[in-house]
Amino acid sequence: MADLKGKTLFITGGSRGIGLAIAERAARDGANIVIAAKTTEPHPKLPGTIHTAAEAIERAGGKALATQTDIREEDQVLRAVEAAVERFGGIDILVNNASAISLTGTLETPMKRVDLMLDVNLRGTYLCSRACLPHLKRAANPHILTLAPPLNLNPRWFKQHTAYTIAKYGMSMCVLGMAEEFRADGTAVNALWPRTTIATAALQIIPGADPSHGRTPAIMADAAHYVLTRPSRTLTGRFLIDEAVLREAGVSDFTAYAVKPGAPLHTDLFLDEDNVSKP
Repeated sequence: MADLKGKTLFITGGSRGIGLAIAERAARDGANIVIAAKTTEPHPKLPGTIHTAAEAIERAGGKALATQTDIREEDQVLRAVEAAVERFGGIDILVNNASAISLTGTLETPMKRVDLMLDVNLRGTYLCSRACLPHLKRAANPHILTLAPPLNLNPRWFKQHTAYTIAKYGMSMCVLGMAEEFRADGTAVNALWPRTTIATAALQIIPGADPSHGRTPAIMADAAHYVLTRPSRTLTGRFLIDEAVLREAGVSDFTAYAVKPGAPLHTDLFLDEDNVSKP
């Protein structure tokens, strides 16, 4: 089984949730992890800071670099990338995990919130990819993995939260375009999205969402690990679903990932029932 020992991962928004889970999974292999996120002081409602994330990574067996970074600011992203290269000698993998969400209608979404989602989701993904690519192109097995959904133009996914959908699909379109643009260079660019809701802090703002009907971030971490250890020239331009990825890896029992084993699972946003099982 391939691993990520000695690889350097640049993870945006990795102080908690799925980003941190991906970091800790890679750290168990002995990877170097750069946590590029904003939180340096404990938040009253959200767990984790870049410093507690770094401590968790070190405990798991990896090496950590915590860098306070607002991915909306180009100078901060460039400084974080420079610090990563100076500390670890390069960047092998970029995980575009940072994302802002507001599941609100057009009249209920102020422009300040629209700008935040576009700046973090679309612009942040584009900016971090652009900043890391020169270093990725020099890596032995370079990957960009963006936590974004497959492009699904069913109006159902626009009706209730048009701004969020546009911002999230902006991340998906970065995957679509950059995968082709850098295919010849051997840089893999893929998207990963959960089959079910994932029990993270973000779930708290989804109306009617119940963590007991979802899975833990570990399923996304294990799926990401499988993707990031594949040869980059053989897996690119894909919109991958965590469960399908792990089935391809030979997993058939997903009980361990359930928040409440036996409870019915809720399908995540942007997935119609007829496309959730495709690899």
